Amino acid sequence: MIIDSVRRRKTSTFIPIKGLVMKSTHSHIVSKKRATALHLGATALSSALLLTASAVMADDAPAPAKKLNTVKVEADAIGSYKADKLSSPKFTQPLVDTPQTLVVVKKELFQQQAATTLSETLRNTPGITMLMGENGNTSTGDSIFMRGFDTQGSIFVDGIRDLGSISRDTFNTEQVEIAKGPAGVDNGRGAASGYVNLSSKVANQEDAISGSVTGGTSDYARATLDVNKSLSSSTAVRVNVMKQEAGVDGRDEVENNAQGVAASLALGLGTDTRTYINVLSVEQSGVPDGGVPTIGLDGYYNAIFATGALAGQTPKRVDTENFYGSTGDFNDVKANMVTVRIEQDLAEGVTLRNTSRYGRTNQDQLLTGINAVTFTTPVNPDSWTISRSRQGKDQTNQILTNQTNLTASFDAGGIKHDLVSGVEFIYESQLNYTMGLPFTSANSSTTVTQAPANLYNPSTSDVFQPVLRTGAKTDGETTTYAFYAQDTVTLNDQWELSAGVRADRFHTKTDVITRQAAVTAPAVQTIPVGTLVASDAHLTDDLFGWKLGGVYKPASNGSIYVSYATSELPPGGANFALNTTNASNNINNPNLDPQKGTNAELGTKWNVLDNKLFLTAALFRSTNENEIATNPDGSSVAVGEKQVEGVELGAVGSLTEKWQISAGLAFMDNEITRGNRTVDDPNTTANEASGNNEGGAIQWSPKTTFTLWSSYTFDSGLLIGGGARYVDTMVSSSIVDPLAQSTRSVLEFGDYWVFDAMASYPFSKNLSLQLNLLNIADEDYVASLNNGGSRYYPGAPLSARLGVNFSF
Repeated sequence: MIIDSVRRRKTSTFIPIKGLVMKSTHSHIVSKKRATALHLGATALSSALLLTASAVMADDAPAPAKKLNTVKVEADAIGSYKADKLSSPKFTQPLVDTPQTLVVVKKELFQQQAATTLSETLRNTPGITMLMGENGNTSTGDSIFMRGFDTQGSIFVDGIRDLGSISRDTFNTEQVEIAKGPAGVDNGRGAASGYVNLSSKVANQEDAISGSVTGGTSDYARATLDVNKSLSSSTAVRVNVMKQEAGVDGRDEVENNAQGVAASLALGLGTDTRTYINVLSVEQSGVPDGGVPTIGLDGYYNAIFATGALAGQTPKRVDTENFYGSTGDFNDVKANMVTVRIEQDLAEGVTLRNTSRYGRTNQDQLLTGINAVTFTTPVNPDSWTISRSRQGKDQTNQILTNQTNLTASFDAGGIKHDLVSGVEFIYESQLNYTMGLPFTSANSSTTVTQAPANLYNPSTSDVFQPVLRTGAKTDGETTTYAFYAQDTVTLNDQWELSAGVRADRFHTKTDVITRQAAVTAPAVQTIPVGTLVASDAHLTDDLFGWKLGGVYKPASNGSIYVSYATSELPPGGANFALNTTNASNNINNPNLDPQKGTNAELGTKWNVLDNKLFLTAALFRSTNENEIATNPDGSSVAVGEKQVEGVELGAVGSLTEKWQISAGLAFMDNEITRGNRTVDDPNTTANEASGNNEGGAIQWSPKTTFTLWSSYTFDSGLLIGGGARYVDTMVSSSIVDPLAQSTRSVLEFGDYWVFDAMASYPFSKNLSLQLNLLNIADEDYVASLNNGGSRYYPGAPLSARLGVNFSF
């Protein structure tokens, strides 16, 4: 065991510069990381062996035989749901021999489902839910919560981190890859849950034209075009374009519009030296959604209906189509990236790759959020109002990176090695201007207020206050230098061992400008109210991630594996915003240790039915340490720990030549094993107990989730498909003390099933008609909820898409 040792040097100074007060905080940290021991029980082992035996019998597999080489099978006209490998060169083995839960969603599947965004595509894997903003803010984009942990900062495009809280379109996506469990070796800093990677379409030597034109309910209109052209025996170009104008089913006024173009130029195809130049440009616009009040939902609580003027009554729900914002609200996104990848085959089985990318994303948003309900005249619901907040966002993210990767497959002493090693240099930045309502006067910290809306009959003709830059901003950047190496050793036909390490050296700098507010007496107001105050913080540290895996192959088409992996997420690692005041209860305090994620997993994978169907089963335990926790004396320290244990089952591929399936089932038992604790006193008040979450469930983490999609193709070419999604009951907060129920700090919202269906028919070999019916049972459900329980996004009701697909 290696015990953590930490040496710190910190200086803090105040520097007045022409009316600005500068506070500078520097923290330099050097640490050694500690690894926890692998712990798996006998129950897990016996369960995996039973699953293995069943899979072997299902495939009528022979006794252990020599491991076969991977054979690439060309897809049929329908296109298989099943993938055999990940796109990243860091994964050298086929999925069946990789000791980790990996889910691949190919374009053939999400195109059948009329799924056009990353969030919609991720419905094909269990254990993922979507977040809604807190503290008066409403989340935008792909706000992913996976296996109990926030994952929205761990989204990648072709193995490179994709920054910004935006919604990602899949028009230029070949497949979406979901790696579950900490992956510090793969990517460096990251969440304990894992990561999501979008693999882009690239130019190839096959001439092809395909696309679709689709219309639907809520004025939905979308068109895509994918053209690949071979220019010579070794050169090709590919262009993808997309245009969308659409409302949102079940929501008044909300709009999601987008347009994009992606181009890929490939040089040297079929030669030892290959170059890919890829360009992507996407623009999004529309009217964003501030949500719907939760009043009247099952589980809604307000004291006025318990002991107040309306005791014993039940308020009615608001119309789920109600829109509480302004038609002048907007969400404008511009995302651009240029990627150059060069591949050189140095020798048989040895390839050197170098990838460079520059990416820039800007989000300019004005949104009206909703907050608490005011019962002006309790006996008259027509007079009830809901407070509104005008939320602005002006954020720019940039990334400049260069990755060099060497893969080598060779024999040494009669043992086969598949070695991957590389170095990465990454510069990332985020500039976030603080937006707010105008100040009431010069040198004032008081802003004007936004008038509330009528709860049951909101009007878009209300007067809406403008949102302006306040002069405050946060400018953060991180520079990282990393080295990694992984080796998979094939000992014989039955046994493989793998090990990987990655070391990162990073420097994060955050410059903050805030506007001085009035201080509370008896403190002396030394800085005038309204003065812009500048401060900054620095953090330099090392991250270390590692993983170990062992694979046993009882037959050539299956495996049983065990693995252990780690990851780390330092302060500021999710948003480049170090806390400049060193607040002890702020996770971005530069003096805190990184959060540490670990995952122990035991699983089995099988290719059955002549390699057409892929079956997986895994038992896992994921832990995240060093989260902020509050001691009984009120002090805060980074000793919090969350733990998720569970089992995940999967099946993807073909049951017959005409019948395909993609299914996943996850059971998760989650708990805050170390958290905020209040004094164990029977006289503890509700307010004191409201912060107690140790022993509580992790929010947004349903115990059971299920996803299924299946399709059948008839001899006539008619294809019928359908699917179901199930999400179990979730809680919006982790408060566990019963006293907290009196303030309703915990809101639990119910489970739900959603069913979808589709049909397509080819009028010719080049043209087909596709109909999608979404939420065919018109299920009324909560798609996402905020922590406080004041607002939610309703799930989309019954809706339809009708499109024409073409291919040449």
